[in-house]
Amino acid sequence: METLKVVVVDDTIVYRKIVGDVLKAIPGVEVVGTANNGKIALSKIAAFAPDLITLDIEMPEMNGIEVLQELHKLPSPPKVIMLSTLTQQGSEMTIRALELGAFDFVPKPDDGTMAENMLKVKQALEPIVNALKRQQATRFNLRSKLSSQVPLKKTDPKPAISKMPLVPRVHLKTKSEIIGIGISTGGPNALTRMIPMLPADFKTPILIVQHMPPMFTASLANSLNNKSKLEVKEAEDGDVILPGRVLIAPGGKQMKIVAGGDGISRKIKITDDPPENSCRPSVDYLFRSIAQHYVGRATGVIMTGMGSDGSKGLALMKKNGSQVIAQDEATCTVFGMPKEPIESGIVDVIAPLDKIADEIVKTVNF
Repeated sequence: METLKVVVVDDTIVYRKIVGDVLKAIPGVEVVGTANNGKIALSKIAAFAPDLITLDIEMPEMNGIEVLQELHKLPSPPKVIMLSTLTQQGSEMTIRALELGAFDFVPKPDDGTMAENMLKVKQALEPIVNALKRQQATRFNLRSKLSSQVPLKKTDPKPAISKMPLVPRVHLKTKSEIIGIGISTGGPNALTRMIPMLPADFKTPILIVQHMPPMFTASLANSLNNKSKLEVKEAEDGDVILPGRVLIAPGGKQMKIVAGGDGISRKIKITDDPPENSCRPSVDYLFRSIAQHYVGRATGVIMTGMGSDGSKGLALMKKNGSQVIAQDEATCTVFGMPKEPIESGIVDVIAPLDKIADEIVKTVNF
Protein backbone atom coordinates (compact mmCIF):
# COMPACT_ATOMS: atom_id res chain seq x y z
CA MET A 1 0.00 0.00 0.00
CA GLU A 2 1.21 3.53 -0.76
CA THR A 3 2.29 5.83 2.08
CA LEU A 4 0.13 8.87 2.76
CA LYS A 5 2.47 11.86 2.31
CA VAL A 6 1.62 14.95 4.37
CA VAL A 7 2.77 18.57 4.58
CA VAL A 8 2.01 20.37 7.87
CA VAL A 9 1.23 24.09 7.50
CA ASP A 10 0.92 26.32 10.59
CA ASP A 11 2.39 29.66 11.59
CA THR A 12 3.13 28.49 15.15
CA ILE A 13 5.99 26.12 15.86
CA VAL A 14 3.98 24.58 18.73
CA TYR A 15 1.20 23.37 16.44
CA ARG A 16 3.59 22.29 13.70
CA LYS A 17 5.16 20.01 16.31
CA ILE A 18 1.85 18.80 17.80
CA VAL A 19 0.30 17.99 14.43
CA GLY A 20 3.55 16.58 13.04
CA ASP A 21 4.06 14.27 16.02
CA VAL A 22 0.44 13.05 15.88
CA LEU A 23 0.76 12.27 12.17
CA LYS A 24 4.13 10.53 12.50
CA ALA A 25 2.60 8.14 15.04
CA ILE A 26 -0.05 6.95 12.56
CA PRO A 27 1.13 3.88 10.59
CA GLY A 28 1.37 4.48 6.85
CA VAL A 29 1.74 8.26 7.21
CA GLU A 30 4.90 10.22 6.34
CA VAL A 31 5.36 13.93 7.11
CA VAL A 32 7.40 15.10 4.10
CA GLY A 33 7.53 18.83 4.91
CA THR A 34 6.35 21.73 7.02
CA ALA A 35 5.62 25.41 6.34
CA ASN A 36 4.87 28.46 8.49
CA ASN A 37 2.85 30.43 5.94
CA GLY A 38 0.80 29.94 2.80
CA LYS A 39 3.45 31.00 0.29
CA ILE A 40 6.00 28.55 1.63
CA ALA A 41 3.25 25.90 1.76
CA LEU A 42 2.62 26.23 -1.98
CA SER A 43 6.33 25.76 -2.73
CA LYS A 44 6.45 22.67 -0.50
CA ILE A 45 3.36 21.26 -2.21
CA ALA A 46 4.97 21.79 -5.61
CA ALA A 47 8.17 20.11 -4.41
CA PHE A 48 6.74 17.11 -2.54
CA ALA A 49 3.34 16.50 -4.22
CA PRO A 50 1.72 15.43 -0.92
CA ASP A 51 -1.53 13.47 -0.68
CA LEU A 52 -2.67 15.62 2.24
CA ILE A 53 -1.90 18.95 3.87
CA THR A 54 -2.98 20.14 7.30
CA LEU A 55 -3.62 23.85 6.88
CA ASP A 56 -3.89 26.61 9.45
CA ILE A 57 -6.65 29.13 8.74
CA GLU A 58 -5.08 32.34 10.04
CA MET A 59 -1.52 32.91 8.79
CA PRO A 60 0.57 35.90 7.67
CA GLU A 61 1.31 36.66 4.00
CA MET A 62 -1.19 34.11 2.67
CA ASN A 63 -3.97 32.63 4.81
CA GLY A 64 -5.58 29.22 4.53
CA ILE A 65 -8.45 30.41 2.35
CA GLU A 66 -6.04 31.91 -0.17
CA VAL A 67 -4.01 28.69 -0.22
CA LEU A 68 -7.18 26.69 -0.94
CA GLN A 69 -8.05 28.99 -3.81
CA GLU A 70 -4.57 28.45 -5.29
CA LEU A 71 -4.87 24.67 -4.87
CA HIS A 72 -7.97 24.70 -7.07
CA LYS A 73 -5.70 25.65 -9.97
CA LEU A 74 -3.69 22.40 -9.65
CA PRO A 75 -4.65 19.37 -11.78
CA SER A 76 -4.45 16.98 -8.78
CA PRO A 77 -4.55 19.01 -5.56
CA PRO A 78 -3.94 17.32 -2.20
CA LYS A 79 -6.71 16.74 0.29
CA VAL A 80 -6.88 19.45 2.95
CA ILE A 81 -7.64 19.26 6.68
CA MET A 82 -8.05 22.70 8.24
CA LEU A 83 -6.73 23.62 11.70
CA SER A 84 -9.31 26.01 13.13
CA THR A 85 -9.32 28.35 16.10
CA LEU A 86 -12.32 28.27 18.41
CA THR A 87 -13.37 31.85 17.67
CA GLN A 88 -16.18 33.39 15.64
CA GLN A 89 -13.74 34.53 12.95
CA GLY A 90 -12.09 31.10 12.98
CA SER A 91 -15.43 29.32 12.59
CA GLU A 92 -16.57 31.61 9.75
CA MET A 93 -13.31 31.08 7.86
CA THR A 94 -13.50 27.34 8.48
CA ILE A 95 -16.99 27.14 6.96
CA ARG A 96 -15.67 29.08 3.95
CA ALA A 97 -12.79 26.60 3.65
CA LEU A 98 -15.14 23.61 3.81
CA GLU A 99 -17.38 25.21 1.17
CA LEU A 100 -14.26 25.53 -0.99
CA GLY A 101 -13.70 21.79 -0.74
CA ALA A 102 -11.52 21.20 2.34
CA PHE A 103 -11.96 17.57 3.41
CA ASP A 104 -12.56 18.29 7.11
CA PHE A 105 -11.27 20.37 10.00
CA VAL A 106 -9.78 19.94 13.45
CA PRO A 107 -10.36 22.56 16.19
CA LYS A 108 -7.23 23.91 17.87
CA PRO A 109 -7.48 23.45 21.65
CA ASP A 110 -7.47 26.87 23.31
CA ASP A 111 -6.11 25.80 26.69
CA GLY A 112 -4.34 22.92 28.42
CA THR A 113 -0.81 21.56 28.56
CA MET A 114 1.19 20.46 25.53
CA ALA A 115 0.41 16.81 26.31
CA GLU A 116 -3.32 17.49 26.79
CA ASN A 117 -3.53 19.45 23.54
CA MET A 118 -1.65 16.73 21.65
CA LEU A 119 -4.19 14.17 22.90
CA LYS A 120 -7.11 16.38 21.80
CA VAL A 121 -5.60 16.88 18.33
CA LYS A 122 -4.85 13.15 18.08
CA GLN A 123 -8.44 12.21 18.95
CA ALA A 124 -9.80 14.61 16.32
CA LEU A 125 -7.22 14.12 13.57
CA GLU A 126 -6.56 10.38 13.62
CA PRO A 127 -10.06 9.22 12.47
CA ILE A 128 -9.99 11.71 9.57
CA VAL A 129 -6.53 10.61 8.43
CA ASN A 130 -7.52 6.94 8.71
CA ALA A 131 -10.57 7.62 6.53
CA LEU A 132 -8.28 9.19 3.93
CA LYS A 133 -5.95 6.19 4.15
CA ARG A 134 -8.87 3.84 3.48
CA GLN A 135 -9.81 5.90 0.42
CA GLN A 136 -6.21 5.78 -0.78
CA ALA A 137 -6.04 2.02 -0.23
CA THR A 138 -9.24 1.52 -2.21
CA ARG A 139 -7.86 3.53 -5.14
CA PHE A 140 -4.52 1.68 -4.94
CA ASN A 141 -6.20 -1.74 -4.95
CA LEU A 142 -8.39 -0.73 -7.88
CA ARG A 143 -5.36 0.42 -9.88
CA SER A 144 -3.54 -2.82 -9.04
CA LYS A 145 -6.52 -4.90 -10.13
CA LEU A 146 -6.89 -3.01 -13.39
CA SER A 147 -3.18 -3.23 -14.21
CA SER A 148 -3.15 -6.99 -13.61
CA GLN A 149 -6.03 -7.66 -15.99
CA VAL A 150 -5.24 -9.06 -19.44
CA PRO A 151 -5.91 -6.35 -22.05
CA LEU A 152 -8.86 -7.01 -24.32
CA LYS A 153 -8.09 -7.94 -27.89
CA LYS A 154 -9.53 -5.76 -30.60
CA THR A 155 -11.93 -8.53 -31.54
CA ASP A 156 -13.17 -9.00 -27.97
CA PRO A 157 -16.58 -7.54 -27.13
CA LYS A 158 -16.61 -4.59 -24.74
CA PRO A 159 -17.27 -5.63 -21.13
CA ALA A 160 -20.65 -4.75 -19.71
CA ILE A 161 -20.76 -1.67 -17.47
CA SER A 162 -22.31 -2.51 -14.13
CA LYS A 163 -24.37 0.05 -12.28
CA MET A 164 -25.93 0.00 -8.83
CA PRO A 165 -29.67 -0.36 -9.46
CA LEU A 166 -31.83 2.49 -8.23
CA VAL A 167 -34.31 1.45 -5.58
CA PRO A 168 -37.83 2.23 -6.86
CA ARG A 169 -39.69 5.02 -5.07
CA VAL A 170 -42.38 3.86 -2.68
CA HIS A 171 -45.03 6.56 -2.33
CA LEU A 172 -46.50 7.41 1.05
CA LYS A 173 -50.24 7.62 1.58
CA THR A 174 -49.72 11.27 2.55
CA LYS A 175 -47.04 13.76 1.61
CA SER A 176 -44.10 14.42 3.88
CA GLU A 177 -44.60 17.13 6.46
CA ILE A 178 -41.01 17.26 7.67
CA ILE A 179 -37.54 16.56 6.24
CA GLY A 180 -34.70 15.23 8.40
CA ILE A 181 -31.13 15.38 7.07
CA GLY A 182 -28.07 13.67 8.57
CA ILE A 183 -24.62 14.63 7.28
CA SER A 184 -20.99 14.82 8.41
CA THR A 185 -17.64 14.89 6.57
CA GLY A 186 -18.04 16.91 3.37
CA GLY A 187 -21.31 18.30 4.69
CA PRO A 188 -20.80 22.07 4.46
CA ASN A 189 -19.74 21.80 0.82
CA ALA A 190 -22.65 19.45 0.02
CA LEU A 191 -25.23 21.56 1.86
CA THR A 192 -23.94 24.72 0.17
CA ARG A 193 -24.74 23.10 -3.16
CA MET A 194 -27.99 21.37 -2.18
CA ILE A 195 -29.95 23.75 0.08
CA PRO A 196 -29.93 26.68 -2.42
CA MET A 197 -31.52 24.31 -4.98
CA LEU A 198 -34.71 24.16 -2.88
CA PRO A 199 -37.35 26.57 -4.24
CA ALA A 200 -38.53 29.69 -2.40
CA ASP A 201 -42.07 28.23 -2.14
CA PHE A 202 -40.87 25.06 -0.38
CA LYS A 203 -43.17 24.97 2.66
CA THR A 204 -41.94 21.90 4.53
CA PRO A 205 -39.67 22.35 7.58
CA ILE A 206 -36.17 20.86 7.40
CA LEU A 207 -34.11 19.71 10.38
CA ILE A 208 -30.39 19.08 9.88
CA VAL A 209 -27.78 17.37 12.01
CA GLN A 210 -24.29 18.25 10.77
CA HIS A 211 -21.51 16.84 12.95
CA MET A 212 -19.70 19.95 14.23
CA PRO A 213 -18.54 21.48 17.51
CA PRO A 214 -20.16 24.56 19.09
CA MET A 215 -19.92 27.89 17.25
CA PHE A 216 -19.22 26.28 13.87
CA THR A 217 -22.87 25.28 13.34
CA ALA A 218 -23.97 28.91 13.83
CA SER A 219 -21.47 30.02 11.17
CA LEU A 220 -22.71 27.27 8.83
CA ALA A 221 -26.34 28.33 9.34
CA ASN A 222 -25.50 31.98 8.65
CA SER A 223 -23.59 31.06 5.49
CA LEU A 224 -26.43 28.88 4.17
CA ASN A 225 -29.00 31.53 5.05
CA ASN A 226 -27.12 34.07 2.91
CA LYS A 227 -27.03 31.68 -0.05
CA SER A 228 -30.53 30.15 0.12
CA LYS A 229 -34.08 31.16 -0.70
CA LEU A 230 -35.24 29.64 2.60
CA GLU A 231 -34.59 30.84 6.14
CA VAL A 232 -31.72 28.87 7.70
CA LYS A 233 -30.79 29.24 11.36
CA GLU A 234 -29.11 27.38 14.19
CA ALA A 235 -31.86 25.79 16.26
CA GLU A 236 -32.67 27.11 19.72
CA ASP A 237 -34.55 25.39 22.51
CA GLY A 238 -38.28 26.04 22.09
CA ASP A 239 -38.14 26.95 18.38
CA VAL A 240 -41.49 26.18 16.77
CA ILE A 241 -41.20 24.00 13.66
CA LEU A 242 -42.46 26.28 10.89
CA PRO A 243 -43.07 25.74 7.16
CA GLY A 244 -40.08 26.47 4.96
CA ARG A 245 -37.65 27.00 7.84
CA VAL A 246 -34.33 25.11 7.99
CA LEU A 247 -33.01 24.43 11.50
CA ILE A 248 -29.47 23.15 12.14
CA ALA A 249 -28.71 21.34 15.40
CA PRO A 250 -26.27 23.35 17.54
CA GLY A 251 -22.81 21.83 17.93
CA GLY A 252 -22.16 20.10 21.23
CA LYS A 253 -25.89 19.62 21.92
CA GLN A 254 -28.60 17.10 21.03
CA MET A 255 -31.73 18.14 19.11
CA LYS A 256 -35.11 16.42 19.08
CA ILE A 257 -38.77 17.13 18.41
CA VAL A 258 -41.32 17.39 21.21
CA ALA A 259 -45.05 18.16 21.25
CA GLY A 260 -46.16 21.74 21.84
CA GLY A 261 -48.40 22.68 24.75
CA ASP A 262 -51.46 22.52 22.51
CA GLY A 263 -50.74 18.89 21.63
CA ILE A 264 -50.84 19.77 17.92
CA SER A 265 -47.81 21.91 17.17
CA ARG A 266 -44.27 20.57 17.32
CA LYS A 267 -41.20 22.35 18.64
CA ILE A 268 -37.48 21.85 19.13
CA LYS A 269 -35.93 20.58 22.35
CA ILE A 270 -32.18 21.15 22.78
CA THR A 271 -30.58 18.91 25.42
CA ASP A 272 -27.27 17.97 27.00
CA ASP A 273 -28.03 14.27 26.63
CA PRO A 274 -24.93 12.08 26.14
CA PRO A 275 -23.30 11.60 22.73
CA GLU A 276 -24.54 8.75 20.54
CA ASN A 277 -22.16 7.04 18.12
CA SER A 278 -19.58 9.42 19.69
CA CYS A 279 -21.59 12.29 18.19
CA ARG A 280 -23.32 15.29 19.75
CA PRO A 281 -25.39 16.31 17.86
CA SER A 282 -26.37 12.83 16.71
CA VAL A 283 -28.44 11.98 13.65
CA ASP A 284 -29.94 8.91 15.34
CA TYR A 285 -31.12 11.08 18.23
CA LEU A 286 -33.01 13.43 15.90
CA PHE A 287 -34.34 10.74 13.56
CA ARG A 288 -35.91 8.77 16.45
CA SER A 289 -37.99 11.78 17.41
CA ILE A 290 -39.06 12.37 13.80
CA ALA A 291 -40.15 8.73 13.58
CA GLN A 292 -42.22 9.16 16.74
CA HIS A 293 -43.93 12.47 15.92
CA TYR A 294 -44.38 12.19 12.13
CA VAL A 295 -45.51 8.62 11.49
CA GLY A 296 -45.93 8.13 7.74
CA ARG A 297 -45.42 11.87 7.11
CA ALA A 298 -41.63 12.34 6.95
CA THR A 299 -38.61 12.05 4.70
CA GLY A 300 -35.19 11.01 5.97
CA VAL A 301 -32.11 12.04 3.99
CA ILE A 302 -28.68 10.54 4.70
CA MET A 303 -25.65 12.16 3.10
CA THR A 304 -21.87 12.18 3.02
CA GLY A 305 -20.03 11.41 6.25
CA MET A 306 -17.81 9.06 8.23
CA GLY A 307 -19.24 6.35 10.46
CA SER A 308 -22.79 5.03 10.70
CA ASP A 309 -24.64 7.67 12.73
CA GLY A 310 -28.20 7.86 11.44
CA SER A 311 -28.59 4.22 10.36
CA LYS A 312 -30.66 3.10 13.35
CA GLY A 313 -32.83 6.21 13.42
CA LEU A 314 -33.39 5.97 9.68
CA ALA A 315 -34.45 2.33 10.03
CA LEU A 316 -37.02 3.39 12.64
CA MET A 317 -38.29 6.18 10.39
CA LYS A 318 -38.65 3.69 7.53
CA LYS A 319 -40.51 1.26 9.81
CA ASN A 320 -42.91 4.08 10.68
CA GLY A 321 -43.66 4.87 7.04
CA SER A 322 -41.08 7.50 6.11
CA GLN A 323 -39.46 7.82 2.71
CA VAL A 324 -35.66 7.53 2.66
CA ILE A 325 -33.22 9.25 0.31
CA ALA A 326 -29.48 8.51 0.28
CA GLN A 327 -26.63 10.30 -1.44
CA ASP A 328 -24.82 8.06 -3.92
CA GLU A 329 -21.25 6.87 -3.40
CA ALA A 330 -19.80 8.74 -6.37
CA THR A 331 -20.70 12.19 -4.99
CA CYS A 332 -19.96 11.53 -1.29
CA THR A 333 -16.76 12.90 0.20
CA VAL A 334 -16.90 9.83 2.46
CA PHE A 335 -19.34 7.02 1.70
CA GLY A 336 -19.84 6.03 5.33
CA MET A 337 -23.22 7.18 6.61
CA PRO A 338 -25.26 6.28 3.48
CA LYS A 339 -23.57 2.90 3.03
CA GLU A 340 -25.40 0.83 5.67
CA PRO A 341 -28.91 2.15 4.91
CA ILE A 342 -28.37 1.45 1.20
CA GLU A 343 -26.99 -2.04 1.78
CA SER A 344 -29.78 -2.88 4.25
CA GLY A 345 -32.44 -2.08 1.63
CA ILE A 346 -34.34 0.65 3.49
CA VAL A 347 -33.50 3.38 0.96
CA ASP A 348 -36.18 4.37 -1.55
CA VAL A 349 -34.02 6.62 -3.72
CA ILE A 350 -30.24 6.76 -4.25
CA ALA A 351 -29.37 10.10 -5.82
CA PRO A 352 -26.28 12.14 -6.72
CA LEU A 353 -25.78 15.34 -4.76
CA ASP A 354 -27.18 17.62 -7.47
CA LYS A 355 -30.45 15.62 -7.61
CA ILE A 356 -31.17 15.35 -3.87
CA ALA A 357 -33.11 18.64 -3.69
CA ASP A 358 -35.37 17.47 -6.54
CA GLU A 359 -35.98 14.16 -4.75
CA ILE A 360 -36.85 15.98 -1.52
CA VAL A 361 -39.34 18.20 -3.36
CA LYS A 362 -41.00 15.10 -4.87
CA THR A 363 -41.80 13.75 -1.39
CA VAL A 364 -43.90 16.80 -0.56
CA ASN A 365 -45.50 17.49 -3.96
CA PHE A 366 -47.34 14.33 -5.03
